[in-house]
Amino acid sequence: MAAATAMTTAATVPTNEDYGWLVCLASWLSPSYPVGAYCYSHGIEWAAAAGAVATGSDLTDYIATVLETGGGWTDLVLAAAAWRAAEGGRREELDRVAEMGLALRPTRELALESLQQGSAFAATTRAAWPGTALDWLAMRQPGAIVYPIAVGAACAGRVPLRPMLVALGHAAACNLVSAGVRLVPLGQTDGQRTMAALAPLITSVARRAAAASLDDLGSAAPQIELYSMYHEAQYTRLFRS
Repeated sequence: MAAATAMTTAATVPTNEDYGWLVCLASWLSPSYPVGAYCYSHGIEWAAAAGAVATGSDLTDYIATVLETGGGWTDLVLAAAAWRAAEGGRREELDRVAEMGLALRPTRELALESLQQGSAFAATTRAAWPGTALDWLAMRQPGAIVYPIAVGAACAGRVPLRPMLVALGHAAACNLVSAGVRLVPLGQTDGQRTMAALAPLITSVARRAAAASLDDLGSAAPQIELYSMYHEAQYTRLFRS
């Protein structure tokens, strides 16, 4: 009994660890953060209309491809590079990473998707959470910051690298699941089954991205990029990508 009481007491005693970084991360990558992510499907709208994404399994495979070999992988590597440059105060390096982030948008709509979210993230974060590296990056690269670069610069000095990458990958997957649930359509439970199936992949890709360098950048998801191109001329659409 005494041992059990001691274990219970030890388990409930609060620690002095500061979880302020977790508040930042949860706020910045929350679906409620005003970046307009709900406007974008990353090509899923065309894929659903064409019958390529018709089930929960199809949606899971599509998002897994985005994360492993598509824009999701590129974004996590860029976010890590931006975080490291900002963490070290290397402004010229951060400028170069930001310019590379702009160049690595394979279609017009995917560029719009990332730039719009990056601009909205930068404006909101600078107004509500001043004092991050995003402040001086926005002055050096006005209107030209893609979303993962903005997140990486904001998190430097406040949020650890690995949690940032896991949360960024999770946020990307959540947004695409939400789009798929509306477009296929799928039930909410099917959407959560997709998130559960993707959870190990999200942590694995984040771990690899944390150890990657800019030399590891590259994507191999041509079908998704084609869906994005086709979407630009889709007759009726709900999403901007």
